[in-house]
Amino acid sequence: MTSDYIDANRANWNERATLHAARDGSGYGIARYIDDADALSDVVRFDRPLLGDISGKRTAHLQCHIGTDTLSLARLGATVTGLDFSENAVAEARRLAADAGVDVEFVQADVRDAADVLPRGAFDLVYTGIGALCWLPSISEWAGVVAELLAPGGTLHIREGHPVLWAMNEDLPGLSLTFPYFEQTAPLEWDDDSTYVEVAAPLKSTRTYEWNHSLGEIVTALLQRGLRLDTLVEHDSVPWEALPGRMTLRPDGEYALTEQPSVMPLSYTIRATKGA
Repeated sequence: MTSDYIDANRANWNERATLHAARDGSGYGIARYIDDADALSDVVRFDRPLLGDISGKRTAHLQCHIGTDTLSLARLGATVTGLDFSENAVAEARRLAADAGVDVEFVQADVRDAADVLPRGAFDLVYTGIGALCWLPSISEWAGVVAELLAPGGTLHIREGHPVLWAMNEDLPGLSLTFPYFEQTAPLEWDDDSTYVEVAAPLKSTRTYEWNHSLGEIVTALLQRGLRLDTLVEHDSVPWEALPGRMTLRPDGEYALTEQPSVMPLSYTIRATKGA
């Protein structure tokens, strides 16, 4: 049954990838990465203080989507391989990298199979960006993949939407915790023809399935796979309008709660290191 959920999600993300990569100014605004050789995604720009110097680091970017963050990591000097389960996303990522003149490798595979298609123990950095973990049924399985990919002494860097945010119901007044905070076997089912940026057409593959994972479950899964927790920072912002009508866009491209921005965490950063 899980494979059915993943197949539905892949169909949805295949459509999103094409719309997000549009060259008409909609979607991710791809033209800026082609026109400006120094352009970085807002997500990677936010990450830079905690990322540190990644020049020369062999990097695996898991669930890379259309490659804007992947390209940005390469522009910071990393040698990057991006991986995504969507064939359209990988095709668009390759096209973007070619048009931008950036040397990045992209591989199509489910993230759960990443250690079977990428070299094990070969990466100094495994990077995962916003909006990735909610599509995975098992956080323990994911942590195992990360541990297998990392070289001894290598580092995981992840910034994600906070599980408290994923448990919020944006359709109810106020800040309402409605959905599971802890990982469940059965996913949450959604039916929505929109995406999180302005696109030229509604989605046709509208049904998706998501799983939340608590912060404790994520940290514990990494520790159980032999990683050492180096950094855990919770942030009061996210790079998309996660709660429409209740958020304010900041100059750095991040959205924060308009009222009482300190009342809840909206995202977090984890850095963890594999033992030497």
